[in-house]
Amino acid sequence: MCSFVNRLKPVLAYSLCFQKGYSRKVPAHIKHIGPGLRTSKQPLDSVIIRPYCSRMEFGKGLFFRQLFESESSTYTYLLADKESREAVLIDPVLETVERDLKLVEELGFNLKVAVNTHCHADHITGTGLLKNRLFGMKSAISRHSGASADILLSEGDKIHFGKHHLSVRETPGHTDGCVTLVTEDHSMAFTGDALLIRGCGRTDFQQGCSRKLYESVHQKIFTLPPQCLVFPAHDYKGQTASTVGEEKRFNPRLTKSMEEFVDIMVNLNLPKPAKIVDQVVDCGLWNVGPLLFNVCHTCEVDDLCKG
Repeated sequence: MCSFVNRLKPVLAYSLCFQKGYSRKVPAHIKHIGPGLRTSKQPLDSVIIRPYCSRMEFGKGLFFRQLFESESSTYTYLLADKESREAVLIDPVLETVERDLKLVEELGFNLKVAVNTHCHADHITGTGLLKNRLFGMKSAISRHSGASADILLSEGDKIHFGKHHLSVRETPGHTDGCVTLVTEDHSMAFTGDALLIRGCGRTDFQQGCSRKLYESVHQKIFTLPPQCLVFPAHDYKGQTASTVGEEKRFNPRLTKSMEEFVDIMVNLNLPKPAKIVDQVVDCGLWNVGPLLFNVCHTCEVDDLCKG
């Protein structure tokens, strides 16, 4: 019996790491989880246990929830300080405002800021409607976006909620107003459309510039720690998150040279985003030319159209 228990100790230790949400290296002496089963093709002493999911609540009093809107494949992120109950919502979607409001109310959070990582051409933000429903909530977006908001963000700005904050890193290229939001401990980066999981935002319209996007990702995102979790604004293949280290190794576009990257982006031949016509109609504009994208999006954030 004692020998059987001793054989189980490594397995029990391994499973406890997942239960407690730790991120640690697997001890070198644990060679197998069970007969014939390995966790990776790599040597186990180099494998990092990195559990994450949409329900995970990180340490240091930070609440985190990942939400999804299926029509536009958009992720919305709710972060909150567990003690003060102050919260931030990243990239809210118009169609899911009721869902988000209900969740915030059920959890007893005080939503301080709803922030958009950029002006979207593929879905309509819910920030304006949220402001009408939540007294005191402020909207935020990059000052380079051309949109109106309570808070216009620049490089190095911080969005505070309780004892936590998100730092702003300007990552233009998909649009001029794209930003990446990074937690204070560099454990999570919300990359909008600049960096997707094994991909990136398109650069063929709406102020797009392939060279600028390549520089943004390499200088502002790939300089984060390799274990930093990457949470994009969209995913179309059922993936929920990645890491900086994974994208630096496996992203099929951004691992190339700049010239190769530019050539790839020029030849994507992507169709127009499905929601572009809807947004133009909502603004009373029927010309879907690229110069009107920013005009449409000026009324996204605060329902104040400058067009």
